Amino acid sequence: MLKKALRQHLQQTCQEQDLRQWYDPLVITLSTNDKRLEVQFPHSFFAQWFSATAQVTFESRLREFLGDGYVLRYSSGNGGSPQAAPAPKTARQLDYPFGARFTFDTFLSNRKNQFPVASAKEVARDGRDPHDRVYNPFVVCGGNGNGKTHLLRAIANELSRSRDENAIFCGSVDELGTRFEGLSATGAGAAQERQQARSRLCAHEVLVVDDLQRLRDQPFLQDELTFAFDHFHDNGKQMVFACSGKLADLDFLSPKLRSRLEWGLIVELREPDLDVRLKFIQQQSRSRNIQLSKEHALTLAQRFREFRHLQGILVKVGAYRQLVNRDIQDRELEQILRHTDSGKGNSLTPQAVIAATAEQFGIPARDIVGDKRQQHIVQARQVAMFLCRELLGSSFPALGRVFGGKDHSTAMYAVRKIKQLQQSDKDMQLLVTDLKRKCLTRAE
Repeated sequence: MLKKALRQHLQQTCQEQDLRQWYDPLVITLSTNDKRLEVQFPHSFFAQWFSATAQVTFESRLREFLGDGYVLRYSSGNGGSPQAAPAPKTARQLDYPFGARFTFDTFLSNRKNQFPVASAKEVARDGRDPHDRVYNPFVVCGGNGNGKTHLLRAIANELSRSRDENAIFCGSVDELGTRFEGLSATGAGAAQERQQARSRLCAHEVLVVDDLQRLRDQPFLQDELTFAFDHFHDNGKQMVFACSGKLADLDFLSPKLRSRLEWGLIVELREPDLDVRLKFIQQQSRSRNIQLSKEHALTLAQRFREFRHLQGILVKVGAYRQLVNRDIQDRELEQILRHTDSGKGNSLTPQAVIAATAEQFGIPARDIVGDKRQQHIVQARQVAMFLCRELLGSSFPALGRVFGGKDHSTAMYAVRKIKQLQQSDKDMQLLVTDLKRKCLTRAE
């Protein structure tokens, strides 16, 4: 039953011939009690071929079908040679630690961005001698909303398949800055604290840093990035960076940091074309269960040129569809877009979600991001985490950082808990729906 239902889900995005080749031979067993899925291959040679050909697509679609919290186990049958390559990593969490929507599978592009995407996939390919990495550092440039963050997080998600997610630092310059916040003072104590912060950063195996243009506002971080760069480069550990615009235009960069960034491969993501934007709208509409006519999809694709803007608009459209429980008409779409300037992205932030939740529960916002364990505060914190995940697509590690440096597993539990409560508790369902409306209203 499960295998048949999953196959029907896969048919939405996979060719029938491909499914017959790599899906039909699988033996799939689901244990709902402990949320474990067993996938057995006919033999080890098939496992090797599956790992290289279909594993990424399979796991991406499987997570969409099952949701969060499942553990996937692979095993091979008795057929084939005992000397054949082993199956893929025997057990792994299906959750994508850096955001489920950030995969190469879901990154939409056409031929004009073929080289940047192919290069990013090569960077994410694991298993080579670390000192033989030719794209290190790998720097992605481009305009706002062109998909740089998606590409960076897709690399991080792919690399997490073969290593602990805590071995990867993946965040913006602002998030990196929190690690060195308050350490710019002088004195022996400050020097020791700075060295400890440097050691913690350098303990990672992969460094992925977004929004290099933000270094303009935090110049002291340039020395820290230069120090980290030297460590990662000397130890053959992968580095990936991204910036808005062109690297050459960041005239505030120190000569030392600039020269190091130019050692590797620099690629530029170009603005998505109309056909790519249409595909993005269709993809997001399917995932959010939004019924958009072709005319409405074309209107959005023509009016908004950046993925980030389209993402924000589709959140509003999806929320409206959910709240009023009917299809979107022409007049209603225009009403939704009325307060939206195509030059501005969705202004909804985690801080705005936290503020709205705190107001709803009648508690200070600082309690939600704090460590208090009173039941009503814990529930408010869980609701805010759930809303950040739903409305902003925040990854679990990012949620942990926003909510006072908590572990990603805490965020995973919170999101799962609120999902379950909405199914059994009508009051919670109404509360979440009301808070969604308030958050989206504030973002207009």
